[in-house]
Amino acid sequence: MSGAAQTWRQFGDGPLSRITSRVYILLVIELLLLLTTLPGLLPLLLLGRDPSNLPLGALFLVPVGPAISAALYALRHQRTDLTDLRPATLFWRGYRANVTGVLRIWVPTLLWLTVLAVNLAYSGAVGLATWWTVPLVLIAVAVTLCAANALVITSLFDFRARDVLRLAVHFVVRTPGVPVGNALLLAAAAGITAVFSEAVLMLLASIAVLAFLRIGDPMIHLIRKEFTP
Repeated sequence: MSGAAQTWRQFGDGPLSRITSRVYILLVIELLLLLTTLPGLLPLLLLGRDPSNLPLGALFLVPVGPAISAALYALRHQRTDLTDLRPATLFWRGYRANVTGVLRIWVPTLLWLTVLAVNLAYSGAVGLATWWTVPLVLIAVAVTLCAANALVITSLFDFRARDVLRLAVHFVVRTPGVPVGNALLLAAAAGITAVFSEAVLMLLASIAVLAFLRIGDPMIHLIRKEFTP
C-alpha cells in the first residue's frame, strides 16, 4: 500500500502531471470567469462602440472586478498536486470573501475612467482645450495602474480600504516593474480586442489573470514580508 502511495506521489510531482494540473486549473478558472462575467459581457459584446455607450459599458463591466479577484485568489492558493486540485472551491471562497472589498475599489475606478473617457471623447463639444488630452490620459493611466495594484492587494490580503489604496499607490512607485508589466498586459489585451474581438479576450481570461498575478509577485512578496504578521 505504501509503495502504491509512493508511486502516486511521484506521479503527482512529475513535470507532466504539473503541466496537466496547471491546464486543468486554468480551464476550470476560465469556465468560472465566463460564468460570473457573462451576464455583463454578453450585452457588452452587442453594444455599439459609440462614445455615448461608455456609461452603459462601464455598468456591464461591474461583474468583472469580483470575478478577476476570485480568480487571483484561486490561482494564488491552488497547489499543482494532482491529489489536491480544488480550483472551483477556491474560486468561490475568494469570490465570497472579497466581493465587497473589490467593489469598493472597482466601481469608483470604473466611474473615474468613464468620466475621463467621456471628456476625451466629447472634448470638442464641451469646449475642452486640445492640450488637456495629455493630462487626462495620464490621469487615466495612473488610476488604472493604481487600481490594478489595489485589486491584487484586496484579493490576497485583508486590509482596510484606505490602507489598500495607500499600498497600491506606494507600490506603483516602489516596484516600477509591476505597473510597467500591467501596462504592457493591458496594451496586449487592447490589441487583441482591436484585432479580433472581446470574445477572443474572454477566452484567454484565465491566462491573462495568471499573467496579472505573476506580474504582481514582487509587490505580493514585499507586502507579505513587511505588512503582515
